Amino acid sequence: MQIMIRPAIEADQPVIRAIIRGAFINRMGLDWRRFLLAEDQGRIVGVGQVKPHAEGSRELASLAVIPQCQGQKVGSTLVRALLAREQGTIYLFCVAKLAGYYAQFGFELVQRTDLPPSLARLHRLGNLLGYTLSPLFTGHRIEVVAMQITLPV
Repeated sequence: MQIMIRPAIEADQPVIRAIIRGAFINRMGLDWRRFLLAEDQGRIVGVGQVKPHAEGSRELASLAVIPQCQGQKVGSTLVRALLAREQGTIYLFCVAKLAGYYAQFGFELVQRTDLPPSLARLHRLGNLLGYTLSPLFTGHRIEVVAMQITLPV
């Protein structure tokens, strides 16, 4: 696999939406201008963005890799490329079992009370859905954790 990372173009928007939908993750705020794409031989195999929020905070979000390419370092390559373009504090939300994965990049767990207000609301909503709706589809509750990394300015 030869992974190339590139910025998205407007024509990529349908593929971004399809990959996010297929990953069953948050579909809000999918603006192609913020995305980096991972390609293998011209085929988009992964996507990710850093999404701005109301009070100026930023979130590593919408990170998804197509099932056939998972476990082949596509996600890690995207995370590193996205973080290389950033500075200051970046937040993310993930299911608790993925916290160790993001820790390898320097992310640390953060309590909801330490999040900016808009992100604290998202965290609360994510856990509400994970505890109430997730059992209907998966048979178990999903805990969403918040993490942050502070990059050099």
